[in-house]
Amino acid sequence: MNKYLEEAKAMLKSINGLAEGQTDEKIVNNKDAFPWWNGNGVFYKAGLILRFADSVYKVLQDHTSQNDWTPDVAVSLYVEISLEEWPEWKQPAGAHDAYALNAKCSHNDLHWISDYDGNIWEPGVFGWHNPVDGE
Repeated sequence: MNKYLEEAKAMLKSINGLAEGQTDEKIVNNKDAFPWWNGNGVFYKAGLILRFADSVYKVLQDHTSQNDWTPDVAVSLYVEISLEEWPEWKQPAGAHDAYALNAKCSHNDLHWISDYDGNIWEPGVFGWHNPVDGE
C-alpha cells in the first residue's frame, strides 16, 4: 500500500485514540488536537471527534461527508460536545440523539430536566420538569 496512505491511516488512528476514555471537558478544552470537518467526500468513522466552526462534534455513524451535511445541521450524523450545563433544546432526530434521563436543557427561557431515558418530546409538552417551579 502507498506509504503516504499508511502514514495517514496511522495518524487518523492516533487522533481517534485521543478521545477514547476522555471526558467531554478534556475533549472541548483540547479541541485543537482534533481535525477540522471537511465536506469534500471524506469518509468519517463513528466515534471520530471533529471541529466545525467554534465547536467540537462526535461522528455518530460511518458516512462520507458532503458539503450540505455540516455537523451543525446533520444531527443524525454528528452530535455537538458541549460543556454548557443548560444547552438549548434541539428536537432529536431519533434514538441516537434523544435526551437521556436527567439530561438538562433550556427551552423558551426556562430550564428543564428530562424525566425519561430516550426523551424526544419538547420540554413543556411532556417528559420534562422545570426544577424551579416543578412543572
